[in-house]
This record gives sequence, C-alpha cells and structure tokens, in this order.
Amino acid sequence: MTPPPLSTPPYTIPGRALLPFLVISFGLAWGIFLLFALYPDSITRVLGAPSGRHPLFILAVYAPAISAMTLVIWLSGPTGLRRFLSRLLLWRCGWGWYVVLLLGIPAIYYVGAYIKGGWPAAGSPSTGVGPMLGAMAFMLVLGPVEEFGWRGLALPILQRSMAPIWAGLVLGGIWGLWHLPAFFLAGTPQSAWDFTPFLVGSVAVSVIVTGLFNAAQGSILLSALFHFQLNNPLWPDAQPYDMPLFAALAVAVVWINRRTMFSRQGAVQTVVP
Repeated sequence: MTPPPLSTPPYTIPGRALLPFLVISFGLAWGIFLLFALYPDSITRVLGAPSGRHPLFILAVYAPAISAMTLVIWLSGPTGLRRFLSRLLLWRCGWGWYVVLLLGIPAIYYVGAYIKGGWPAAGSPSTGVGPMLGAMAFMLVLGPVEEFGWRGLALPILQRSMAPIWAGLVLGGIWGLWHLPAFFLAGTPQSAWDFTPFLVGSVAVSVIVTGLFNAAQGSILLSALFHFQLNNPLWPDAQPYDMPLFAALAVAVVWINRRTMFSRQGAVQTVVP
C-alpha cells in the first residue's frame, strides 16, 4: 500500500488526522479494558491481576502516543517523526509557568489533602528513598507519554479551528472521557475515584496545559512534565478536593492570559515543525 502524499507545506499533518487519532486512541485503550471485562481470569492467569503496572494497562495508557506517532510516520515519514520529536527540546516560556509547574501543582495537592483530612506527610518516605525514586521513574514514563498524542497532535489541530480556550475545553472533555473504563476496573488508581470530579479536573487541567503549551511554542516536553507532576507519587492523595482547586487555577490562567486564550493568533497549530 502506498502512503499518502505529503501535504503542503511539507510535513504538515492535516486536520482530517484528528478522527483516526481518536479512533485509534479510544479503540486501543477501550479495547484492552474490554478484554479485561470479558476474559478476567485468563488475563490474570497469564499476566497477573489488573493494576497500574499491568502490561496491558500500560499499553492502554500509551494508546494516544502510539496513535499520534503512527499517523505522523504515515503522513510525513521518518523525517516528519524526527521533526515532531524535536518539540521535546522546547522548554522556553515565562517564569510564571515554571512557578505553576514546580510549586503550584504540589500546593494544590497539599491544600486539597488538608481539606480532605489534615496536613499529610510528603509521599511515602517510610518506604525508603530507593522505592520512592523507582515509583517516580515509573510515573515519568507512564502518564506523560500520553502527551505525544493529546498535546502533540490533537491540540494543534483543534487550535486551527477554535481559540485555545475552546480547544482546551473540548480536548479536556475528550481526555477525561478516554479514562472512563479505568474507573470500572479494579486495581487501577481510578477505580477508587469518582468520575465526575475527575472529568471536571481533566477539563480544568487541559485548559491550564493549553496556556502552557502555547506559551512554550508547542512544547511536548513541558506538557509531559506537567502531566508527571499530576501523577508524582511525592504528592499526597487529595481526590476529589484537588479538582475544584485545579478549576480555580484554570480560571486564573484564562483571565491572566485572556488575550491569547481567546484568540487563535499565536496559538500553535503545527504538529510537525
């Protein structure tokens, strides 16, 4: 089968790629959870009980990245993939975003945990430094990999037809819905949470990351680091009280950046530089 011709300008991923991206991302992830539902005993016997470290769960988490990279290679070839991955080298943005990234997110978790039941201890230091570093390393290569798809491909395409605020809201809803099956699978982190606060938080976080993404000229790196901070095992469990705090931060981000959030001018729309 002959791959489709490159679009003009070279290596531009067309807007029509959004639909197959979503089909593959949802199909692969939801299909895996369907296997868990239909053949739980067989899967447990061969690969172990469902958990956040189960190989099939990891494959489901990687679905958006697999989808995005498959489409980038298909539509723009190996050179396009290299250019796409070059967005991992983008890190420059205003210092305020680094304050949000490094201090704002931990603050939300600690305040949320305090509302939930008092000041918590940071992470689980009683388990030792080694296990904690191992948990952090694992989380660094789990959830953040999703960003190759959500912010790497989907967000730039959405921003071609709508302002960042609306693109962030739409993508947040899609992103939150994509997680839905995990709430029905015992052993996953989401199985202990309520979906509605999670969906609200996903939309809020998506709006925040949209502002960061555009400020950093389409950085996949900073989007992935933001995602890592959301899953960082050092921070205490604040569900569901962290979600209203993320929503408040999203409102603040939109207000402070209202000139750019409500205008497509300056919004990153290129998937492959």
